Amino acid sequence: MKRSDLIDQIPGLRRYARALTGDPWAADDLVQDTLERACRKWRLWSVGTDLRAWLFTLMHNLHVSDLRHAQRRAGTAPHMDLEDVSAELVAPDRAQDLALDLQRCLLRLPEEQRVVLLLVSLEGMSYDQVARITDTPMGTLMSRLSRARTRLHALLSATATQTPPEAQAPSHLRRLK
Repeated sequence: MKRSDLIDQIPGLRRYARALTGDPWAADDLVQDTLERACRKWRLWSVGTDLRAWLFTLMHNLHVSDLRHAQRRAGTAPHMDLEDVSAELVAPDRAQDLALDLQRCLLRLPEEQRVVLLLVSLEGMSYDQVARITDTPMGTLMSRLSRARTRLHALLSATATQTPPEAQAPSHLRRLK
């Protein structure tokens, strides 16, 4: 693995980590951890295979591991679904940027749906690559992707009715892959 090959993957890793975590600091930490792990375990990468997919697999596994650790640290704290407390959440200012609405809607998707949607739509990966990265059967992956697109469309449509017409989200999502 050449150093330049690894460096070329950093923008995609950062973009995915930012969308995945919703927090710029956590995203940078996740990218840093991914690159550190890649450098420590570079011998596990097979020359001639997809370096990008390997790095995203490392990132995915690190993120899942971080989520599990956070759940353990939280102990017996009850799981709270955003849908259950949505009436108590304060609505954003109408002048809020559409990008923030999209980010907020993405973060309301279940983790397994958001991961698949981001890898396919944002990173432009094939279904086969995403299935390998997430270690998910193809049928399950396609189902998660469909549910994620449907849910995101519904969330964005609901957001669009709350924003001024000039900042409304598109009324449809088109398939990028």
